[in-house]
Amino acid sequence: MAQKTAGGNAAFHNFHNDYAHIADPNERRRLALAEIDKAPFGWYHVRAIIVAGIGFFTDAYDIFAIGLVTTMLGVVYWHDAKTKPGSIPATSDTAIKVATSGGTVIGQVGFGALADIVGRKKMYGLELIVIIFATMAQALTSASPSMNIVGLIIFWRVLMGIGIGGDYPLSSIITSEFATTKWRGAMMGSVFAMQGIGQFAAGIVALIVVSGFKQSLMTSTNVANCGGVCGLAVDKMWRVIIGFGAVPGCIALYYRLTIPETPRYTFDVARDVEKAGEDTKAYIQGKSEGRPDEIRRHQAMQVSEQHLEIPKASFKDFIRHYSQWKNGKILLGTAGSWFFLDVAFYGLSLNNTIILSAIGYSGGSNVYHIFYNLAVGNIIIVCAGAIPGYWVTVALVDTVGRKPIQFMGFTILTILFCVIGFAYHKLSPHGLLALYVLCQFFFNFDKYSLIPHASVQIANISFYAPTPRPLLFLANVFQPDTGPPPTVSPQQPAKSEPSSRNPSPWLNHVMQIYALFMLLGLFCTFLIPETKRKTLEELAGEVPGTANYDPASGGHLGRKTSDEGAEATGSDKMV
Repeated sequence: MAQKTAGGNAAFHNFHNDYAHIADPNERRRLALAEIDKAPFGWYHVRAIIVAGIGFFTDAYDIFAIGLVTTMLGVVYWHDAKTKPGSIPATSDTAIKVATSGGTVIGQVGFGALADIVGRKKMYGLELIVIIFATMAQALTSASPSMNIVGLIIFWRVLMGIGIGGDYPLSSIITSEFATTKWRGAMMGSVFAMQGIGQFAAGIVALIVVSGFKQSLMTSTNVANCGGVCGLAVDKMWRVIIGFGAVPGCIALYYRLTIPETPRYTFDVARDVEKAGEDTKAYIQGKSEGRPDEIRRHQAMQVSEQHLEIPKASFKDFIRHYSQWKNGKILLGTAGSWFFLDVAFYGLSLNNTIILSAIGYSGGSNVYHIFYNLAVGNIIIVCAGAIPGYWVTVALVDTVGRKPIQFMGFTILTILFCVIGFAYHKLSPHGLLALYVLCQFFFNFDKYSLIPHASVQIANISFYAPTPRPLLFLANVFQPDTGPPPTVSPQQPAKSEPSSRNPSPWLNHVMQIYALFMLLGLFCTFLIPETKRKTLEELAGEVPGTANYDPASGGHLGRKTSDEGAEATGSDKMV
């Protein structure tokens, strides 16, 4: 029996004392986790969404602001180019845009593995420090006789990508492990929906900066002759736009460094029942961490090491679990559908300038109008399609369900891309714009119905196999976030060269390829089960009597059937 602790009132209930009289560590674990699962939505959930969401806000800002910045880099560093003066070469433009994706590979694997080894709390915030440092370094970067500006920016964006890659698994796991079962999908969706706000902020900051240098920019009629005060203004503009991305990260850093460890990690990985109970109470009360009695904590750890049913993690557990088709198909479905969706998502979103040119929303009578139209065009696309798509998913994902949303999204996207691809030359600019906005809406409507699927498959492994989880997250998230393959990027050359009348002669064929990807994503959706309103323990196969029950995952191998039946009855009452 654990000793009771002081404190607790109507506003902040002392959950620890509710279970202090229970000696069985398995019972205390089930009851404490059930308390998190059934907790009514409150300010502590909002706090968790904001702290995790600011990271995704920063990620999206940094990723998508570069689409605006590369145009400005062309004015500053290719002003005296022999061909197309004032425009960045297509190869350099593409390399800068996809550099971040290379870093995400390292970040996801590295931070994911360390979060399983040393804990989420010790790693959370470090990835944000990397993002802040790399962002400021980009803003202060300049070319020299021995250093090329493209190489320097690529280096810092790869480093920034490592931080962004680390933010994906850490924020996803922490949010899902702290979420209430009833609204877990909405909480996960809200965190990722901050990416839409980040994209919007990138356009707003660009618009403000362009307006601030209006007089200097109006001195040049086009980017080819933007020198002197115009060139100096553009050089300042891109640095301000990039540097602003570090501001929200600095605000969120303190809260990330002071969050409590997730109780599920403390229970199942650290095997520290006393600390997990105190951390549960600390989370509800908004404190950084619980502080149990150290003597009692040490004694409880010795008992829990012998009596906790959840098995210790191992790579063998990972292989055993996903070598079963019923589990492997879920991993294949989430990874495949997310990959196919994001090939098109990043292919279009990172190249909005090309789409805006195709629909006639680019150019201008002077450099000011060129950059003004570029910023406003991006804002229109984000506000009309992306942001509504995010939040419609948040509103429906826990009521309609993940799978119906995903089916609808892939089906409509397949139709939209077929229309754009096969009727491209018959569409008016306004018609093309409308279809593109609809694509952005259903991208984010469909994409963030995938978030609960992927995050659940990540988080439920923490209950029995924390070590392999970076591999699982790599399969679920690394593939899409590596960006569009070069063969299907809207910037690829074609047999016909771009002209003022037809700036993107290959775009219709790219849209046709994207339609095929959407169709493949639709097929992957058939492999994914509905996870709405199910506890993480149930999805991990720990709860006897449920469809997902796996005796090895629940630590029940060797038990008699009657014992399993009794266990199922008890679990149904508590979870």
